[in-house]
Amino acid sequence: MNAPVCVASHMITVASYNIHKGIGLDRRRDPERILRVIAEMDADIIALQEADRRFFERRAVVDAGLLKEGVGDYKHVGFDMRPKSIGWHGNAILVREGTEILHAEPLWLETLEPRGAVMAEVDMGQGPLRIVGMHLDLSGLFRVRQLRSLLDLIERRKPMPTILMGDTNDWNRGRRAAMPTLPGQYRIAPCGPSFHTRRPTLALDRIIHSLDFHCDGCGVHMTATSQRASDHLPIWARLKLS
Repeated sequence: MNAPVCVASHMITVASYNIHKGIGLDRRRDPERILRVIAEMDADIIALQEADRRFFERRAVVDAGLLKEGVGDYKHVGFDMRPKSIGWHGNAILVREGTEILHAEPLWLETLEPRGAVMAEVDMGQGPLRIVGMHLDLSGLFRVRQLRSLLDLIERRKPMPTILMGDTNDWNRGRRAAMPTLPGQYRIAPCGPSFHTRRPTLALDRIIHSLDFHCDGCGVHMTATSQRASDHLPIWARLKLS
């Protein structure tokens, strides 16, 4: 049995990264480059989007073997949907080795596109917490419905500290904007614009946390490697349990 992960002072670092199926700005699919960015971030939990190829077997861009070889400190949460995928509709969650996975399931969302979400309830040695990885629709009205659906599902489950992360595609305002519909028990970490990598101007990628957490720092992970690896830059937040 793996030893429990030690999270000092109830502090964890989480990250979200749309890896664009591993295709970088040079139009090359380079899974090893994605792994280098993951290693750079050194987060305790990482939500990935577009982690699978789109067609046929939906094979993972970074499969379990490559993940183990490239950054051996991580494992993927198993959702048991497709044998050659590490997630569901491109959504995957990586956690430190030693993390206990209490529950994991794919989440079905009303959608116009082949997108969705995944949920994992884990224990890193400081008690259970819930992680939702998501990639919301390009359609504004569907994004609002999808976010409401995710929050309704969370409300029906056992209360615990909760983090939602992913590519929200939420760039517009008014009735088509999903983020203003968040209830008061959630906060958005002000990470900053992460899209497009060439000239980041849109904060499409977001980390949303329940009031159980205090955000002790957050940002966009911008390095020489991350600026080439995908059309999105990864975002991160350091969260402390209140």
